[in-house]
Amino acid sequence: MPVLIPENLAELREAACSHDPVLLAGGTDLMVALNHRSQRIESDLTVVSLAQVPELRSWSHDPTSGELTIGSGITWSQLERAPFDALAPALAQAARTVGSPQIRNAGTIGGNIATASPAGDGLPVLLALDATVDSVGSDGERSTPLSELLTGTKRTSLAPGEVIVAVRFKVDDGWQGYAKIGVRNAMVISVAGVALVLDGTARRARIALGSVGPTVLLAGEASAFLTSEFDWDAWTCSEATIATVAEMAAEESRPIDDHRSTAEYRRHGVRVLTSRLLKRGRERR
Repeated sequence: MPVLIPENLAELREAACSHDPVLLAGGTDLMVALNHRSQRIESDLTVVSLAQVPELRSWSHDPTSGELTIGSGITWSQLERAPFDALAPALAQAARTVGSPQIRNAGTIGGNIATASPAGDGLPVLLALDATVDSVGSDGERSTPLSELLTGTKRTSLAPGEVIVAVRFKVDDGWQGYAKIGVRNAMVISVAGVALVLDGTARRARIALGSVGPTVLLAGEASAFLTSEFDWDAWTCSEATIATVAEMAAEESRPIDDHRSTAEYRRHGVRVLTSRLLKRGRERR
């Protein structure tokens, strides 16, 4: 099968739009699928490597607008360290939970978005941060809210040959965190995950859930209730508010029973993780 290695964004766009491509970034999801034979690359398909496109491995932070732009080729090992651990702490926390060091050195944030697994660790954080995804394809450039890009389990609204270039969100003045549970303490697929963002500038709370629905979910009612009940001036909320928010988030989850967990345990996990994060956020601004 042919393999193309574009060296800039223009070459990548031409390669992706001129062929029926299999896009290869870190390959951490693709290789698992190939090894398990849940996916095949037919001999007439073209593999397009993203590894040599510098635009995908760049990032920028606009201190005026507060917007952080992260190239889709940025790896998890980069995201867990400075400057991202200060600019987007929840994303750095999620990065540290991804696989092994070898996986984190290869896997990319763009691949996490494109794979669109409900268990993708970066996705609840990006949804809680109200992120926007920039992409390029045969119809040109477009920007799509992550909430609209993710359409179902491992499904997105990306067109054939459309490539994720970057993800953008505003760095908030407040607190953010991510936590998950799994069947063991490390190198584990999430059984349930929660991201919480307390935006002190907008005075808005957002809670996003992973592994408890067909895609990552925004707990809208829980977020709205917390937004209204949180004392943004004193930066605190009551124990009763925390318990109510945690219960509301659990009720908004849509888990299933599968080989890794029961729906009941996943819902309980959302309840516990939401409570823990909110207690941390209340105390650690």
